[in-house]
Amino acid sequence: VFQTELNMVFSLQVLNEKKLQEVDSLWKEFETPERANKIVKLKHFEKFQDTTEALAASTALVEGKLSKNLKKILKKIVAKDAHEQLAVADAKLGGVIKEKLNLSCIHSPMVTELMRGIRSQIEGLITGLPSREMTAMCLGLAHSLSRYKLKFSPDKVDTMIIQAISLLDDLDKELNNYIMRCREWYGWHFPELGKIITDNLAYCKCVRKVGDRSNFASSDVSDILPEEIEEDVKAAAEISMGTEVSEEDINNIIHLCDQVIEISEYRTQLYDYLKNRMMAIAPNLTVMVGELVGARLIAHAGSLLNLAKHPASTVQLLGAEKALFRALKTKRDTPKFGLIYHASLVGQSNAKNKGKISRMLAAKTALTIRYDALGENTSAEMGAENRLKVETRLRLLEERGIRRISGTGKALAKTDKYQNKSEVKVFDPSGDSTLPVVSKKRKIQEVDEQDTEVAVKAKKFKAEMK
Repeated sequence: VFQTELNMVFSLQVLNEKKLQEVDSLWKEFETPERANKIVKLKHFEKFQDTTEALAASTALVEGKLSKNLKKILKKIVAKDAHEQLAVADAKLGGVIKEKLNLSCIHSPMVTELMRGIRSQIEGLITGLPSREMTAMCLGLAHSLSRYKLKFSPDKVDTMIIQAISLLDDLDKELNNYIMRCREWYGWHFPELGKIITDNLAYCKCVRKVGDRSNFASSDVSDILPEEIEEDVKAAAEISMGTEVSEEDINNIIHLCDQVIEISEYRTQLYDYLKNRMMAIAPNLTVMVGELVGARLIAHAGSLLNLAKHPASTVQLLGAEKALFRALKTKRDTPKFGLIYHASLVGQSNAKNKGKISRMLAAKTALTIRYDALGENTSAEMGAENRLKVETRLRLLEERGIRRISGTGKALAKTDKYQNKSEVKVFDPSGDSTLPVVSKKRKIQEVDEQDTEVAVKAKKFKAEMK
């Protein structure tokens, strides 16, 4: 029995079994249709009603299952020759046939070569079908089977997360560019407004509602701004140093503000969609590191299943590959974190403990990823438990609590109280003088030399007086 992509099921009977024993030279028997007809002959032919029926049968074959049509034909035809063996190309399918219909099946290299030969000469073995029609049927069923695999692919949900987080990053970049351009453009007309209103969305809503700065005095923007900021804006509008602009310029700025507000609203909607999708696909990962970091990890790995295959050390450094290889090349310290740096637990810790917390968080995150990808339970209890453990560890590190290795394990190790010993230093003003330092105490030799010089001078003076 041979089921093909040609929307048909047909049965072939082997005529010369001795030729099949020569596996290496079996291909020669299928070089021409005439020689192929001497090896096998058509015993039964049945066509599918439509492509849907053919798709169901092909899908069952791919999954190693027995379709209804194939089961019916096997009962109808092969049961008459139950003493003969049934050649199958898939060993898994042969096991199913043997279990359900109690038929002897054979799967060997000889069967593989036989199937290859039948495929090569299928137009000669089945007469009455034009080659163009057979090609069209093959192509139609191949497209249907590809669509079916894509529709029921277990990884397709990962694709939605990858596309959503990529679009979210692109929207953030575009929003930053648009807002910067809007502030700079309207700043020529009303420069003081940018310093008073720091929120970008509120800034764009005010510009869109008011337009020219002269309209701020008569406009009510209390639904956008608090009362104190509204008063500051109106006061600044009266004494603004900005230049006057035309109505056409204001209209173009307002159109830009409309774009910023629309993109901001769509970004909020996309973020909610991403959060719900992450909680449905990977709830434990979302609890551990958040939906944004979790989605970026999945996108970086390619899928949730690929991410589950990574060890904890790789999860810790995902996103920092360039820094890692640069450090290995220059023989410097390797990085301690990649995308996981943006997790809230790593951000809460101080600079000294970030490496320890990221390492522990990566280890727990790797467990939650495997639980989400390969486990059947969809609850987030495991992620909550592991997050609590990391938070406890973080609290101990922040408090500098060192627990004993032996004993009860609950008592804190005793540490000596730290006492700061400071030495008070007095300023020495002698260091400011540039004159050579002369000691006040004269040596005995210097005093004797001075006395002898005085005595000699006195003798000379007396001799001159005489």
